Amino acid sequence: MREAKLAKFRIGQVVRHRLFPFRGVVFDVDPEFANTDEWYEAIPAEVRPSKDQPFYHLLAENDDTEYVAYVSEQNLLDDSSGEPVRHPQLTEFFDKTSDGHYAPKGRASH
Repeated sequence: MREAKLAKFRIGQVVRHRLFPFRGVVFDVDPEFANTDEWYEAIPAEVRPSKDQPFYHLLAENDDTEYVAYVSEQNLLDDSSGEPVRHPQLTEFFDKTSDGHYAPKGRASH
């Protein structure tokens, strides 16, 4: 039995992609790959990530648009720019805190 890996990034954290020019807020985490084989096989083999790592659902944005992304942990970095994320669904999932971070709705925070 394999031991599940602990996620490096947390719900509400702003991250950016290591290779591609987009960033987003984490709204869900899968302990390992949980998407379709078709989605996985569509990734070019030379950059295809391992399935046995956490994968993150992001409210993502690039210079042109906003969308939902599914990204492996190895391809994410912390985004410490402090810039707000403009995704239109952000307020459905998160409240913005006084220090500019994103707190999941329905959770007690202090």
